[in-house]
Amino acid sequence: MPAKNLEELVSLCKRRGFIFQSHEIYGGMQGLYDYGPLGVELKNNIKSSWWRDLVYERDDIEGLDAAILTKQSVLQYSGHEDTFTDPLVDCKDCKARMRADHIKDGKCLNCGSTNLTEARPFNLMFKTNIGPIDDDSSFAYLRPETAQQIFVNYKNVTDSTSRVPPFGIAQIGKAFRNEITLKSFIFRVREFEQMELEYFVEPGTDEEWHEKWVDQRLSWWLKQGVEKNNLELLDVPKDELSHYSKKTVDIMYKFPHGLEELEGIANRTDFDLGSHSKNQNELNISAKIKHNNHSNAKLAFKRPEDKDWIVPYVIEPSAGVDRAFLALLNESYFEEEIDGGQRIVLKLKPHLSPIKVAVIPLKKNNAEIVNIAKQIKNNLQSHGLGRVLFENSGNIGKSYRRHDEIGTPTCITVDFESLENQTVTLRDRDTMSQERININRVEDFFKDKF
Repeated sequence: MPAKNLEELVSLCKRRGFIFQSHEIYGGMQGLYDYGPLGVELKNNIKSSWWRDLVYERDDIEGLDAAILTKQSVLQYSGHEDTFTDPLVDCKDCKARMRADHIKDGKCLNCGSTNLTEARPFNLMFKTNIGPIDDDSSFAYLRPETAQQIFVNYKNVTDSTSRVPPFGIAQIGKAFRNEITLKSFIFRVREFEQMELEYFVEPGTDEEWHEKWVDQRLSWWLKQGVEKNNLELLDVPKDELSHYSKKTVDIMYKFPHGLEELEGIANRTDFDLGSHSKNQNELNISAKIKHNNHSNAKLAFKRPEDKDWIVPYVIEPSAGVDRAFLALLNESYFEEEIDGGQRIVLKLKPHLSPIKVAVIPLKKNNAEIVNIAKQIKNNLQSHGLGRVLFENSGNIGKSYRRHDEIGTPTCITVDFESLENQTVTLRDRDTMSQERININRVEDFFKDKF
């Protein structure tokens, strides 16, 4: 059966080295987490799967890795300085702070008091000083999303690649939000990682492309191993849309703590490119820009047969790596009864598993067995399958249980029979079935598997 609650996943993450509390030896920092030896592998595999699906397997998307520090004017003209806020409320009795839109029946979430302050806007963006003088004339923001760096690089990408819509720019990177309320482990934190695509289309085709991207992103989650009945589509109500959005559909997932957003697919119209473009009166921009723009760029396109410049509309699928990590961990977690006992197993898809293969010698002090195991490990590792682990623990039963718990798809056991006939035992994580194959076949077996 899957995890009954979030605490089981938190315990597994700490016990097996997936996730640690950041700065734990100093008491930790709320809303910050460090990914351990297995966590960083799973996280990288999630990102690699996303990147492969969007960039490598398509011919209409380019990649980008832009700076985290963001110039103040970028977030001014994008609307973030004015709108990127949450309503903050203080409890006068217990001094707790919380988001006003999370309060029920006018009561403090911490102590139940109704003695609360009036709600006031709280800016979610982190400021940092640039240069040696700490004043208001030289500051930047840590980016609250990766999207704006894509928009301000639109002209650089189109000039260097000759792209015209429809095409996309993909980016994976850190973002920072000074959240008032943190909750549910890594679901909502202050430092997180995003996988974002900005897909540029001609005005008038945006609604069709939006539907296509909702379908494609839903399909990707299913390929990662998420059960369809654990996903729902939410058409975000108009009064809850972001300031730039014409329409947003959220892919919702049944996390252990409840149904929450896993990924959002937004139709951002031409708001962003229009906001960052110069000579706005010359462009056919539907978004209403409330300020004079100081950008020197014309973020638009014109084909030879076109008379006017056109500012593309943007479809944005945006997913959090940390939320993906939590969802896939929850989806793959099972507790099973075996031989009167119990085992915990992570039934991750092989391409996501932190360790692809574990090679285990039956006797850790037998030089011949150990040497064969090391040769198999080194040979498999050289073929780029992912991380292959040589584990010389000396206890084959405990090794199997450990690798079940961390999601290793296959264990290879080298034993005395291997010395006699050059065969090894392959054990499957999900079925626990075992088969012997010739060492010469091991390489092809795993090429087929992955």
